Amino acid sequence: MKRLIAFIAILFTLCSSYSQTKEQDSLVMQLTFQKLDSTKVDTSIELIESFYNSRDYQKALGYISQTEKLATSLLYHKATAEIAYYKALIYSQRDDYFNALDNYNKALSIFKQLNDKLGIAKVNNSIGVIEIKRGNFNKGLRYSLSAIEVFESNNLRPELSSAYNNLAEAYFNINEAEKALDFNFKALTVREQIGDSLGIKTSTKNIAMLYSMRKEHRKAIEYYQKLLNYLVPGKDQDIRGEILPQIGDEYLQFNDYTKAAKYLLEGLSLNRNSNNKIGILTSLNSIAKLNLKQNNIRLAEVQLNEAYAISKEINNDIELLKNYKLRIAIDSIKGNYKNAFHWQREYHKLKSIIDKESALPIIIEEPIDNTNATKIEDELPEYNISQVDDKAYKQLKLITYGLAGGLIILLISLITLVINKRLKNKHAIVLKEENKEFKIQNKAILEQTIHLEEMNQVKDRLFSIVSHDLKDSITGIKAFLDLLKEDNISQEEFTELIPELSDNADNATALLLNLLNWSKSQMQNLEPKPELFNIQEVFNEKMNLIEKKVEQKRIILLDESIKDFVYADRSMVEIVVQNLLANAVKFSKIGDVITISNRDRSGNVLICIEDTGVGISEENQAKIFKNGGFTTRGTNSEKGTGLGLSICKELVELNYGKIWVESEESLGSKFFVELPKAKPIS
Repeated sequence: MKRLIAFIAILFTLCSSYSQTKEQDSLVMQLTFQKLDSTKVDTSIELIESFYNSRDYQKALGYISQTEKLATSLLYHKATAEIAYYKALIYSQRDDYFNALDNYNKALSIFKQLNDKLGIAKVNNSIGVIEIKRGNFNKGLRYSLSAIEVFESNNLRPELSSAYNNLAEAYFNINEAEKALDFNFKALTVREQIGDSLGIKTSTKNIAMLYSMRKEHRKAIEYYQKLLNYLVPGKDQDIRGEILPQIGDEYLQFNDYTKAAKYLLEGLSLNRNSNNKIGILTSLNSIAKLNLKQNNIRLAEVQLNEAYAISKEINNDIELLKNYKLRIAIDSIKGNYKNAFHWQREYHKLKSIIDKESALPIIIEEPIDNTNATKIEDELPEYNISQVDDKAYKQLKLITYGLAGGLIILLISLITLVINKRLKNKHAIVLKEENKEFKIQNKAILEQTIHLEEMNQVKDRLFSIVSHDLKDSITGIKAFLDLLKEDNISQEEFTELIPELSDNADNATALLLNLLNWSKSQMQNLEPKPELFNIQEVFNEKMNLIEKKVEQKRIILLDESIKDFVYADRSMVEIVVQNLLANAVKFSKIGDVITISNRDRSGNVLICIEDTGVGISEENQAKIFKNGGFTTRGTNSEKGTGLGLSICKELVELNYGKIWVESEESLGSKFFVELPKAKPIS
C-alpha cells in the first residue's frame, strides 16, 4: 500500500510538471504572434508567473526585462507594477532583500495610485515575509495583517496560506503563543483545501510544538502523530527522526515510561542510521532524562557525555541547556556538589544568552517522579535544583567563602603592587638627583626617568578606572556574605542568588587578573621583547575569543588576512588586536560587517580592522588616542574604561609602529596598525 501511495505521488508530480511545461509552451506560442500591445504584456506576465511558480527564475527574469520595456512604452501602469512585484519575488528568493524591497516599494507606489487593493495586499504580505525573516516581527505583522482582509474577501487561498503562516511565525517570535496557534490552525485549514503537502506538514508541526510549550502534552502528541501520518516513507526520514524523540519526550511529561522508551529508542536508531546529528542529540538528551527518572545514573551519564560533545560540535544551545540541567541533577544525586554548582553556573550563563536572542522563554521542565521505574538498558531523571539537601547547601556555602577568601588574597596583591608603584616613583626622583653627579650618564638616565614617569601615568589611569568597577563587584559579594553570616536568607533564596554572586565574582576575578597581568608587565618596565611571528595566527586566536559576541549581535565576520610575519612583542600585539576587535563588535549593529585584513606597505605589515558600525565623529577621533581616556556606550549599551585605544597607541609605538583611524559617522570605522617585518635599524 505504501509503495502504491509513493508511486501515485511521483506520477502526480510528473504529470503536474508536464502540464506546466505544456502551459508555458502554449503561452510562448501566443506571445510570438501577438502585436506589441497590452494583450502581449498580459500574456508575458502570465508566462513570467508560470516560470516563477516552476522556480525557473532565470527565464522569468529574461521575460521580465523585455516586458518591462514594452509596458513602460505603452504607459501600462498596472503591468509595470505586476512586473516589479514578480522581480521583487525573485530577488527575495535569492535573499537579495535590498533589491527585493526596492521593487516591492515601486510596485506598491503604482498599486496605490491605481487604488488596486488586491495588488497592495499582495505587496504588503510579501514585505511582511521579508521583515519577519529579518527579525523585524512587529513591522512584519503590520504588513501581513493589512493584507488578510483583502485575501479573505477574495478567497485567495494560496495568498492566505502564506499570510497566515507569516503571522503565526511573527506572533510566535513576539511571545504571543495563543495568536500563533490560532493562525497556524488557519494556515493548516487553507493548506488542506489547496492540497499543499509541505505546508500541511509545517503547520501541523508548529501546532504540536506550541501545544508542547503550553504543556498540553496530550494535544501535542495528537498533532505529532498526525504529522507522522503525513510523512512519506523513505523521503521524510529526517523529519521523522526529529519528531520521534519529541513524542517520547511528551510521554515523559506524565511518566508513561514504556511509550516514551519506544519512541525515543526508535528515534535514536533512525537518527544514527541517517547520521542526523540534531536528531541524535535530542534523542540522547531525552533518553538520558528517562534513565535519570529511573535512577539509571551510570547510563544517563554516558549518554549525556555523548550528547554534550555533539551539542558543542553543532552549536545547538537549546539542547546544550537541557544537557546542563540534567548534569546538575546527576552530580547532585552523586554528592558532587562542586560540579553541580559549576553546571548550574553554565546553565544560567547560557540561558541568559538564549533569553536575549529568543522572544520566547525556555520552558522549565517539571520535577521528576521516580515511581514506577522500569530499567532501559541502552538509554539515559530530571532534577530540580531546589531539591539540593542541607549538606549541599553547606557545601555551596563553603565554596562561596572560599571564593571570597581568594578575592581577599587578590586584593592584598593589588595593594602590594600599588606600594611597588610608589617605590618606583621614589626611585625615579633619586635618579634625577644622581644625574647631576654623573654628567657622562646624564642623557641615558634622563631618558629612563621619563620612560618610568610615562609608565606610572598609565598605571595611575588603569588603577583609577579598574578600582571603580572592582568596587561594584566586591560590594555585591560582601552584601551576599553578610546575609549568609546573619542567617537572613533561606535555602531557596540562596539558590536564586547564586548566579548573581557567581557573575559578580567572575567580573571581579577577570578585572583582578587583567590588573595583575598589566602590573606584571609594569614591573618589567613594559619593555617589549620582540620576536618574529605570523600575524595571521594572532587574528585566528582573537577571532575565536569574540565568536560568541559576534553570534549574539548577528554580525558578519570576514577574515581576509594572509600569512605574513611581524617583528614585535607578540603579547603586546595580541592586546592591540583584541582591543580593536572588541571595539568593532561593541560599536556594530545587528547585520553589520567586520573585516580583518593585512598587506605589505613599504616593507612593513599594515593591519586593518574595519567595521560598518556607528562610526566616530571628527571631534571624537581627536580624543580616542589621548592619555586622558575617552569612551562612549556601545550599540547594546556596553560600558568601557576609555583606556583601550590610548594603551594600544603606547604599545604600538613601543614596537616602532604607528596606529591611526579613518571613520565617518553612521558608515563605520577603519583602524590601521603598521608594524615592522624585521628588527628596526638603530
